[in-house]
Amino acid sequence: MRYLLQGILIGVIFGVPGGAIGALTVQRTFYYGRRAGLLTGLGSSFADSFYACVGIFGITLISDFIGRHETVIHMAGGSLILFMGIRLLLRKKEPEPMKKNVAESAGMCLSSFVIGMTNPATILIFLLAFSYFGISAGAMAVQRLLMVCGVFCGTYIWWGLIAAVVPIIKKRTAKFKISYMNRVFGTLLCLLGAIVFVKCFLEYV
Repeated sequence: MRYLLQGILIGVIFGVPGGAIGALTVQRTFYYGRRAGLLTGLGSSFADSFYACVGIFGITLISDFIGRHETVIHMAGGSLILFMGIRLLLRKKEPEPMKKNVAESAGMCLSSFVIGMTNPATILIFLLAFSYFGISAGAMAVQRLLMVCGVFCGTYIWWGLIAAVVPIIKKRTAKFKISYMNRVFGTLLCLLGAIVFVKCFLEYV
């Protein structure tokens, strides 16, 4: 139980929403509702849990592969973020929000998972967290698995909070048109995507 609680604490501390996934979750929650926000956050939590698993189990094969192709992974993520931002900017008219089908719901989860997976630095963050909390190298596999489950729960707490708060804010900002909000979030995503490419370029030169 101690490992599970420590994992939840790590997820809450280091899983603070931000960047492209944070913006995407807010935008989808604002337009499609709580369920869309929860699905988007779910993909991000899965990605965080994967990197936490790599870190705590010491899966060097995966970490070495990520280290060798880190720049390519970052650029792939930046491209996806830019694509989503441009797509939002090009939307001129929005129909009334409709209930998402299974394929679209899965797409929401998958897109945030892919974006989360293109941030390999997450491994280092979790390794630092595990070291800070004194996770023993001799910890049993079940204990490590409990830690990963805790990380998932801890990070998902934030996405649940966003899904609960955004609809309240939406009621207070009802005067803003969806098209206006799409331009705001589209611009933000494009900027975040561009920052990824600039960072990769600076590291390359």
